[in-house]
Amino acid sequence: MQRVALGWLVLELTDSAFAVGLVSAAGTLPVLLFTLWGGSLANRVNRLRVVTVLQGFMLLDALALAWLTWSGRATLSWLIVLSLAHGMSVAFEIPARQTLTLDLVGRDDLMNALALNSMTFNVTRVVGPALAGGLMAIVGPGLCFFLNAVSYLAVLGGLLMIKLDPALVVTTKARRSFRDAFEFILAPGWPQILVILTTTYTIFAISFLSVLPVYARDALGTGEVGYGMLMSAFGAGAAFGALLQAAMGRKSLGGGTALMAGLVVGSALVLIAGAPSLGFAVVVLALAGSALSTNAITTNTMLQTEAPDEIRGHVIGLYAFIVVGLAPFGALAAGSLSEVYGVRAEAAVAGLVCLLVTLVMMIRRRRMDLT
Repeated sequence: MQRVALGWLVLELTDSAFAVGLVSAAGTLPVLLFTLWGGSLANRVNRLRVVTVLQGFMLLDALALAWLTWSGRATLSWLIVLSLAHGMSVAFEIPARQTLTLDLVGRDDLMNALALNSMTFNVTRVVGPALAGGLMAIVGPGLCFFLNAVSYLAVLGGLLMIKLDPALVVTTKARRSFRDAFEFILAPGWPQILVILTTTYTIFAISFLSVLPVYARDALGTGEVGYGMLMSAFGAGAAFGALLQAAMGRKSLGGGTALMAGLVVGSALVLIAGAPSLGFAVVVLALAGSALSTNAITTNTMLQTEAPDEIRGHVIGLYAFIVVGLAPFGALAAGSLSEVYGVRAEAAVAGLVCLLVTLVMMIRRRRMDLT
């Protein structure tokens, strides 16, 4: 809800696609700068405690957004500042939370846990945007921010109730360098291919969500409700993809799954560029969401299970650096291209790049003789 409301609020205040991308970039820029340190920290601290504290900071950020909006003091500068503050929390929270999953369930059930976690997350992408669109049309975006702040009370309550099984908690005092993590990821094999795919999809595919308000208004001629429907469709597709992964279990685990998902992502963006109606765009965005979810779950699971325990936090920090930290470049590029050439042209370029990189990685897979 907050993401939908924030994008629409920026558009209302500035009427600028570039400003929408700028605020989205501000929310992820701290991840670019600090998430590697967050991954290093996650190796050596109480991960549950770190996640709890940082979720509390996110509550305060949402509350500040609600107050600024209701008081009429919301400006582009304030929204950038609060997005930066939220991003700072995210930079340290993501590596701690991702590695905490292994502490909760153990290595054998990690893929199912990540898939179910992704499904739960993406179900909120269905309900939240639809509810946000309706609320914004009636009372404005301020209530969306306030409800998000209230929801953190349930999050914090749940975290405080967790009692970890010491037998599953993996800790290490060894101080390994980021160089070890880079060597693991860049060595010829699936980690290298998956990281290249993830980098491409982060910059060119996921960044399209940052200009989705512009796409809804200018390309499809719809308002807040239509924008909410598009975001919900993406979330519904992602939730379905995650549920399918959880149902199939380790049978679906493999780099080939990520490659096939990449073909779907690229094709979906090209179709979105020429979407003739809201209904068509909703269906295609659902397919894109499902494919991106499948790729993310496969990549996260393979990196966590194949990485040595002493560098697992570093590796997930690098993964978060790519997924969230590189997003500012994608958001700024998407906003700039949409501003100059139109949002449909931006979607077409993004889709073609995703298709090209995926095809190149398929060729590389054959040369490496990977199964």
